[in-house]
Amino acid sequence: MPALRRIWILTLLAFACVAATLLQPFQALAASAHPNILLILADDLGYGDVGCYNDRAKVPTPHLDRLAREGMRFTDAHSPATVCTPTRYSLMTGQMAFRVPRGGSVFTGVGGPSLIAPERLTLPEMLRDHGYATACIGKWHIGLTFFDKQGQPIGGGGVEAVERVDYSRPIQGGPIEHGFDRFFGTACCPTTDWLYAFVDGDRVPVPPTGKIDKSKLPKHPYAGDCRPGLIATNFPMEEVDLVFLEKSQRFLEQHIRRTPNQPFFLYHAAQAVHLPSFPAPRFKGQTQAGPHGDFIHELDWIVGELLATLERLGVADRTLVVFSSDNGPETTSVIHMRADHDHDGARPWRGMKRDQWEGGHRVPLIVRWPGRVKPGTTSHQLASLTDVMATCAAIVGADLPPAAAEDSYNLLPVLLGLDTAPIRPYLLQQAFGGARYLAIRRGHWKYLDHRGSGGNNYLNPGLEPFARPDTTPDAPGQLYDLATDPGETTNLYFERPDVVKELKALLEASKASGRSREIARE
Repeated sequence: MPALRRIWILTLLAFACVAATLLQPFQALAASAHPNILLILADDLGYGDVGCYNDRAKVPTPHLDRLAREGMRFTDAHSPATVCTPTRYSLMTGQMAFRVPRGGSVFTGVGGPSLIAPERLTLPEMLRDHGYATACIGKWHIGLTFFDKQGQPIGGGGVEAVERVDYSRPIQGGPIEHGFDRFFGTACCPTTDWLYAFVDGDRVPVPPTGKIDKSKLPKHPYAGDCRPGLIATNFPMEEVDLVFLEKSQRFLEQHIRRTPNQPFFLYHAAQAVHLPSFPAPRFKGQTQAGPHGDFIHELDWIVGELLATLERLGVADRTLVVFSSDNGPETTSVIHMRADHDHDGARPWRGMKRDQWEGGHRVPLIVRWPGRVKPGTTSHQLASLTDVMATCAAIVGADLPPAAAEDSYNLLPVLLGLDTAPIRPYLLQQAFGGARYLAIRRGHWKYLDHRGSGGNNYLNPGLEPFARPDTTPDAPGQLYDLATDPGETTNLYFERPDVVKELKALLEASKASGRSREIARE
């Protein structure tokens, strides 16, 4: 009997091994059923900076135009905020940043800590839980914690803070602690903010060794944003985006070679076209729109290279590509591009980066998904970058817990052409001042719960020519009918008090509840 038992056990083990081998292709097939996801986020790229959104644009964007022809172009999409950090927080979490402490902050240098709480579910964490390999390449800008030689956290901008960093210590609160398997990029704005060095994982492998020599950098109207920080020897101020491109391409190549059946999520956060506009040498003079035009052209080329890499690796047909921007165009670029090149990065909207008016947050949003999204389509659905999380959750079949993605809506029916009814009953927006400067949009009505732009001061000499008369100077807020007044020129605050009352009540209810989706369903 013992001998027979041994034979029986060995037979079962052999069968189990054969079964496991036979099941591997099916397991791989199940994993590959989810699409790869490439999310490309431009920096300070305006609605009017892209040819397929602006027929008067003076900068050629052939690759973005092609992406739109092969996918869906949203015309009413918005960044959650009018500046970098809160938008990136909301993109990664599906939650409006004003709901968390310091949610209106814009970090510089080695500023932090991370706005993302340790227990907060993020987009990459959700995807990784569903079998994805995840990578973040480029600008993080949601806050990191650097430490000094005594092990004390450093939380601030300025060159003095950068000088106190002990680069032998690991950095906390970065992408690899919030769902990314791989990170290579920068803490904040790559060529602007005090620390000019790359972060690899949770370290700075090549720390800065001295102060940047700005005398060797280009001189033009778009070059003034470079702060006098510390720079590493391997940090190329005019080719940062090419480094990011190479790192993203390497991730794609290695992943497809090693684990071709595992879906990937690659978040490519570009430096372009944040000021200073430092296009790489090969792009200088390639447009008729000056250095900033060349920089926009470089960004478009990088998008083309990423798309070409997907095609070369044979995964383009099973990759969902999402392209957008973190807010509207910077004031300096708008002023000089309008004056010198007749190019309007905010066209046709009022306002620019930091402003609550449409130009500050209405952004390009293009989605390509071969076989799922019908090519050459246009959607007028109201959409926010917070919606990326709920949409991806629907794609992979993830159930979002109650304490996650509170301001995210599922746009998958729109992508698939299954439902033309409005998905979002309303949209929340925050301007530069965070919770003090909020707005709400419902249908064609837009209510700003504050005076002025919420960001820029139009009494300043550079912006004064773009100021518009305040038609209702005594009003504590602003109400615009975008159907009849898309330029937001006439404040209807006193003419339609019923609409003001309804929208303000809805805004206050959303603030008090800590979420927006549940209110929308009631």
